[in-house]
Amino acid sequence: MYNWQRENWPQFKFTTTNMESKIGAIMLKAGELKGKLAALPQDLSLAMVMELLVLEAIKTSEIEGELLNKTEILSSIQQNLGLSVFKNPKDKNAIGLSKMLIQVRETFAQELSELQLQQWHESLLGNKKNIHAGKYRKQIAPMQIISGTAYKPKVHYEAPPSARVSSEMERFVTWFNEVADLSPPVKAAVAHLYFESIHPFEDGNGRIGRAIAEKAFSQGLNSPLSCSISQAIERNRKAYYAALQKAEKSLEISEWIDWFLTMVLEAQEMADQMITLTISKFHFFHRHDSILNERQRKAILRMFEARPEGFLGGMNVQKYMGITGASKATATRDLQYLVEMNLFKSNLAGRSTHYKLN
Repeated sequence: MYNWQRENWPQFKFTTTNMESKIGAIMLKAGELKGKLAALPQDLSLAMVMELLVLEAIKTSEIEGELLNKTEILSSIQQNLGLSVFKNPKDKNAIGLSKMLIQVRETFAQELSELQLQQWHESLLGNKKNIHAGKYRKQIAPMQIISGTAYKPKVHYEAPPSARVSSEMERFVTWFNEVADLSPPVKAAVAHLYFESIHPFEDGNGRIGRAIAEKAFSQGLNSPLSCSISQAIERNRKAYYAALQKAEKSLEISEWIDWFLTMVLEAQEMADQMITLTISKFHFFHRHDSILNERQRKAILRMFEARPEGFLGGMNVQKYMGITGASKATATRDLQYLVEMNLFKSNLAGRSTHYKLN
């Protein structure tokens, strides 16, 4: 049986007594992240918000198996925010998703409404000709999440019949706006599961469900979220689907909430690293930009953009040549200069020398 087939649906049962330290850590870190963002210069704060939006767009799509171009996403976000755009975006999927994420962020304080959800869906999938964007599903056939082949399908979940969606969503929205006894991260966890259990749209339920979690958390903090929960979920995608599918078969959801809170903590830690890196980049170039040539500046910027985990092994001559277009002799000379100026640290790895920012 699925949760919506049970007699007491949607009366979820859970206890958070053994999660209080985790909830407290989340709320404390949320305040720290908010403070760090507020302390940044205005241009850096905007850049950080843009980076978080880009990250959320890319990761919430990757969870669904859709890969979006980072440049297209960034341009779409800039365009939707009314900022100057280096290159007009062409990817309609990127444009639609960016529009939805900005709507979520800018209207976080508003009460949730069915109209708002339908507008998010319209923004997200309005370019899809085979999807009834902005409307609940109406097909007679069961809404099922299936993997495997047509000859041997595996049903992971079956949502309530389409005829029930309208009344289920009315009840969900009422619950979302009236529940007041849950901490923000717990409400986000329950809201996400509750919405996913109804699965009201033909497509896009996962992305909108994660946006609902963001809205629930943001309302509790009284400010837009300063991390990307989708980033942590994407890194644990297999566990995410397993936890969600298990929770969708019961009204006892303590285990799901605990798992979700772990993802929030992981997302916050990654966001903290991003903000720290942004501050480091600002101070680095403030101190040293005048002694760098254009090639060195370009390579160092790439290293900051990739972050430590994305630039495994550090810089080497071959990577420097690929990034800057420099010859081997010029690349070697540029890197040696950076070591002499104490900006890079070098170490011999195998037959080649690798460099890291000092």
